[in-house]
Formats: sequence, C-alpha cells, structure tokens
Amino acid sequence: MNDCDIIKAWRRYVSVCLLLTAVLNISTAVIHYSIPEEMEEGSVVANLAADLGLDVKSLTKRRMRLDVIANKKYLDVNMDTGDLYISERIDRENLCPFKMSTSNCFLKLDAAIENPVRMFNIELEIVDINDNAPHFRRDTMHLDISESTPTGERFSLNNAVDPDFGSNSVETYYLSESEHFTIEIQAGRDGSKFADLILKKALDREEQAVHNLILTAVDGGVPARSGIASIIVRVLDTNDNAPQFDKESYTISLSENSPIGSLVVKLNATDSDEGSNADILYSFSLYTSEKTQETFSLNADNGEIRVKEIINYEDFKIYDMEIVAKDRGADSLTGQCKLTVLINDMNDNHPDISIKSFQSPIKEDVAVNTVIAVVSVSDKDSGENGEVDVHISNELPFTLKESSDNFYHLLVSEPLDREQVPEYYITITVTDRGSPPLSDNETIVLELLDVNDNVPQFSQSFYTIPVMENNAPGALLSSLTALDPDLHENQYLVYFIIEKEIVNTSMSMLFSINPENGNLYALKTFDYEIEKEFLFHIEARDSGVPPLSSNATVHIIIMDQNDNAPLIVSPWRAHGFVVEEKIPRSTDKGTLIAKVIAIDTDSTQNSRITYQFLQNTDATLFSLDQYNGEIRTMRMFSYRDARHQRLVVIAKDNGEPSLSATVTIKLSTVETALKAYSDMSEVPLEYDIFSDLNLYLVIGLGSVSFLLLITILVTIVLKCQKPKPSKSTPTCRNSVISERNSTIADSTLVSNDAYWYSLFLAETRKGKLVVRQPVPKGARYIVSSIPRSTGVTETSDSAASTLQVNNII
Repeated sequence: MNDCDIIKAWRRYVSVCLLLTAVLNISTAVIHYSIPEEMEEGSVVANLAADLGLDVKSLTKRRMRLDVIANKKYLDVNMDTGDLYISERIDRENLCPFKMSTSNCFLKLDAAIENPVRMFNIELEIVDINDNAPHFRRDTMHLDISESTPTGERFSLNNAVDPDFGSNSVETYYLSESEHFTIEIQAGRDGSKFADLILKKALDREEQAVHNLILTAVDGGVPARSGIASIIVRVLDTNDNAPQFDKESYTISLSENSPIGSLVVKLNATDSDEGSNADILYSFSLYTSEKTQETFSLNADNGEIRVKEIINYEDFKIYDMEIVAKDRGADSLTGQCKLTVLINDMNDNHPDISIKSFQSPIKEDVAVNTVIAVVSVSDKDSGENGEVDVHISNELPFTLKESSDNFYHLLVSEPLDREQVPEYYITITVTDRGSPPLSDNETIVLELLDVNDNVPQFSQSFYTIPVMENNAPGALLSSLTALDPDLHENQYLVYFIIEKEIVNTSMSMLFSINPENGNLYALKTFDYEIEKEFLFHIEARDSGVPPLSSNATVHIIIMDQNDNAPLIVSPWRAHGFVVEEKIPRSTDKGTLIAKVIAIDTDSTQNSRITYQFLQNTDATLFSLDQYNGEIRTMRMFSYRDARHQRLVVIAKDNGEPSLSATVTIKLSTVETALKAYSDMSEVPLEYDIFSDLNLYLVIGLGSVSFLLLITILVTIVLKCQKPKPSKSTPTCRNSVISERNSTIADSTLVSNDAYWYSLFLAETRKGKLVVRQPVPKGARYIVSSIPRSTGVTETSDSAASTLQVNNII
C-alpha cells in the first residue's frame, strides 16, 4: 500500500468516527502524545490507562482496543499494565508523504472500551529524525556545451530531494573541483534548494572533449547526510583547428624501377577537431610539377602516395612535391607539407662495350705489346653501379691496359704460334660493381697469318725398312713423309735422297724417292747373299722463304729368302752321287763311319740343316745324328750282316718351303790282318757263332772247323790286296777306309756369308779338314778342294784331305 492509500483510508476512518459520535452522542476525550519516528517495536509511549483514568484491572474485561490504520497497527495497549507501546515501526516519510517539509506529522487513532462504551481520541505526533540522505532524481546528468560558448553561461541542473523535514532536508550543494565550471545555489518558493552550473572558463574540445563533474547535495541534519550525482559535460566541436602533418617536410628514398602501384609514403595529417571538421582530403598543391603528378599518385582519402609510372634514375633523380590537407568543415581549414623523393640508382643498366678499332689478321710473329684493338666501356648507372671492370681470360696470350678514362688497349702479352692456335676468340667482358653486378661482353676473332717458322719433321729420325731379297725392280718400299705445321707454300715439301756412293755405286741408282709424297722405291733386285743392308739419308725441304729442311736416316735391311738349297761338301763324291767307303768288319759299336756335311748360303732358319736317312739297309746297324750328320755303328757286325750296306742321307734346311740335297754312301766290310793293326788298340771281335744254339747243334764241330778255315783264307787274301801302310800315318782301327785313289778334280765353292762356316770336320784316317774363321763383313770366301797325294796302296792310310780357304775382299 502506498502513501496515497494510507491517507485516503485515514480520512475515511476519521469521517466514520465523527459520524458515530454524532449519532450515538457519545462523549470523547483527546489525548496528545509526541514521539520520534523510527522507535523500536515494544517501546512504551505512555500509560494510557492512567492518562484516561481507567482501572488497569478492568481493561481486559472492558475489552479495550485501538484502531488499525491502513492495515497497520502502529500502537497497542498492554492489558496488564495499561502501557501504550510501539507495535510496528513508524516511518514519518511514509506516514506523512506530503508533509515532509511544510508541517508536522500526526498519527490519529481511536481507542474504544465497553461497559460502558467510551471512545478516546489519541493524537500521536511523529517527530522527524535525519534518517534519509539527499538524493538526485537522476544519478547522471548529461550536458552538451559548445566549445565556443562564452564564459558566465548558466546551465540548470536537477536538484536533490530529501524526505526529511526542516533542517534534516537539503541544505546546500558542492561541485567537484573544476577550472572550467562552478555552481550557484538557488532557493525555491517551497523551501527547496537547487544548483545552476556556470561556465567560468572557455572550453576547448581539442584540449578536453569531456568533463566529468560530481555534484554533492548535503542536508542540515546532525550528523549531515549527502547524496551525489555525476555530471558529464561533452564539449561540442567547432572547426577551429586546421589539419597538421606530422612533419613540415619529408625526404623519402625510392629505388628506381619500383613496381607500379608500390607505396612511396603514407602521409598523415591530423585535425584535432571532430566529425566533418576533422575529415581530411589530400591533394597536390599548384607547386607540384606535372611530371611529378604523372609519376606519382595521391590518394585523397588516406594520403598514400604510390608509384604511377616507371621511374628511371637516369631521367630524374629528385622529385619535389607539396601536399595539401583540407578538412571538410563549414569553413574548411588547410595544412601543407613538402615531400622530396630521392631516387636511388639501381644497377639496371648493363655496361656497354664498344670496339673502336681492331686489327685482324696479324702475323704470328707479331711483337709482344703490339696493340691489336682499342676498346671503350661505359655504364649509365652511377656510383658503384657505374664503375666497371674490364677483363679477358687469363689463358689467352693477351692483356688489357687502360689508356685513358674508359678506354683500353688490347695488347699481345706472349709470343703467338699459329701452329698451336690458328685463331683466337677473344671475349672482352665488362662488369660493373653493383649488387648484383651486371656485365656485358664482346667477342672478337683474331686470325693469325702463317710465317715459315717450322722445320719439316719426319715421324722418326731413323727408319728401318726390311726388304725381302729377290724383290721386283720399282717396288714401293715405304712412304717416308714429313709434316710441316705451316701453311700454303711454307707447308709444301720436296723430298730428296742425299747422295752417297757405296762401292762406286750412287744411292740414286739403287733407290728413288717421290719428291712430292716421299714414297721410296727400289730400282733393282737385291740378293741377300751379296748385299745385306744400305744406310743413307733423305731430306724434306719446304717451299718457304727462306726454305727450311730436315733429314732422316734410312736403314734398308735385305731380308733372306730360302732360295739356296743345301750343298753337301762332305763326303766328296768324285764319281756321280755315290760315295763308296770300306770299313773293317771288326768295327766297334759307336764307331764313326762317315760324316755328312752340308752348307747353305742362306741365313738363320733358312741355313739350319738337319740330316735324315732316306734309305738304310739295316736300321739296327747304323745311326745318324740329325744335327751334325755323323753316321755311327749301333753294334758290331755279325756274320749275318750283308757285306755291302747302302745308306741314303738327305740334308734339309729349315726354310719355307724346305730345300734339300742327298748323298748315297755304299759301305763294304772287309777283313783285316791282326798284324796290320798291331800298333792299334786291341778290340775283341764279336761273333755270333754262339748266338744260335740250334744251328751249332746241327752243324757240329765240323762246321766250326770249316768256318775257321774259310776265315783264315779270306784274311790272307785281303792282306795281299792292301798297300803297305805309310810309316808317317799309322792306321787307326776306328778310321774310315776311303777309296779315293785317283786325283780329285779341283772344284770351288763360293760363299758370301761372313758368319757361316764354310767347311766342317771331315774325318779321314788321319788329320782334319781346315775350317775357316769369320772375317769382316763384305768378304767372300772361295773354298777349294786340294787333291790328296797319290801312290797310296789299298791297305795304307790315306793322306789327309785338305780344303784351302781363300779370302777375297
């Protein structure tokens, strides 16, 4: 229930009571009490029974009661003591809402009692206490004040209210400390007090856009109570500030060739105003050149300056511009700044190289330090980007020398040789010192002219050419070519044989060389057995001026062919091809019967001779040494062996194809007397009379006697037929008996091999064949047979056969 309902109920109650009093004509008495508000429940106000003159003991019986006001029973009576006490807290501000500051507040109620019925009016004055603090209807007050408002301007504020009465109500106001504002207190007709806000100093929104103030209302109670309210003063802007840049001037470095659209700088102009007064537009001033405006773009809204077209340091190095910042206020204000853009050089230009002069071809014997080219270099960049270094390959025999600023001479630094390098590709490279460096190059081709500075060279200084004997005249022996690394006539060669005579024979009669290609030919047929080698020189001469030449030694070696068959020189064959020899039948095993000696005028393999039997009457009786041709007995003769033996020996060389010669030897066995050989070593005769036991059993002793007789007869006959032995040449039991009684016809063997033996051992009964010794090259030998002495008997020893060796130079 609110205060209005309480008041209305109270008024109705009072009306009803007055009406009943008038109707019943009941007399009433008024009792007045005064108490402070907010007394504790149970607090005694007064003794009502005593004040009304009532017996305390009869209060219960008479049923004394108090009225209830607005459903609240503020007071009650203790029936035992008659005390009037507080039964419910009394708030003056709720009980008398319209009498807060103008009048006192009374609580009126009726007390009724029966037997008899009586009515009493009780008037309770509620005395105010300072139990409420002042408060504002709005805790926060907002004020909008333009910064152009003059000082002394007054602004109304909401006043504070206090439900207390009198001095407990709002007494004064206080404003928080402020240099711009103060308050002035006003009193209303109803006694209320309020405050006005007064501007004592001009406002500046840019300095302080909002002022926060605290207004305090204080009552007059003891102790005093207060309430506060917040005052927010928002300063309204006026366009009183011009835009300002961060700096008055800017210097920006920008690399050339920056991409189109790249940001150069973002200018920032500020305006301390707000709203449209602080909204800034950027633009170029009239002091900015058209070229600059074509190169750079300016964003009018945010002040960004970007590259509009390609920037080339070599065209413009510095760009100056003036930027204007203008606000959008009613009376717009402007600010400006200067911007200088310094273009940084980039290494974007390749160095340039130019050949001012060049001499080609040149002779290969050009002098060192000769200038062959003049080169100029340049670079459009600046600083290190424009500084250049010029170089060529270190492997080239040239050098670069700076002659003047940006000019270089290309010089010969080493002797040149066309035969090693006929032409040079000279790459001249120029490199700047930028980062990264750029370079350019120019290649020139230098051709060298030949001079006759090279001697013809044979592939070897000594040629050994084997030539097979019996060659055809005019046969090509070899191609002896020389090389000359020069060119043209300096390279054209002519070949000669340097004349040399051998045994009154000129080399040009034996050999011929083609003067154009060096082909060497033989002019005759060579015979190894006569001519074995030739040594001479050839010369190669070029056609330069002066001509140069060189020579080489040629060694012609005649190679042997197997064109000579072996020649049997022992045993001698005086009559045809058959040699007849007689040997004692008592010849021992291993006795040398004969020795076949063959010679071959060929050399090496072609002259190596081996001996073989083509025919042997009894293979068990004779052996032949294949290397020295010795024929020896393999056993002693027996009575079964034939008296006549036929041996055919072949002498073969080792050539390809092999050539050979044969000799036939007829051997006859003879019986010899024991006394004829008394001076000789005794060798027991071997007989096979005991070899066949069955034969001797058949023949018996008679056969033995018969054979002995026959043997004695044969021995006597043979002894009578032989000549008497010579005293100077005693016979040897193992010597060969020869039938060379007649004089041997002279014969001559010619050999031209200094290393062959021309004669071999030829055994006779006594003495040896003379063997020649090697003699110097070019000698030829005549081997002559000397006839033995005549007059020898059949039984005498033969005189030694002797071969004479005549050396013909």
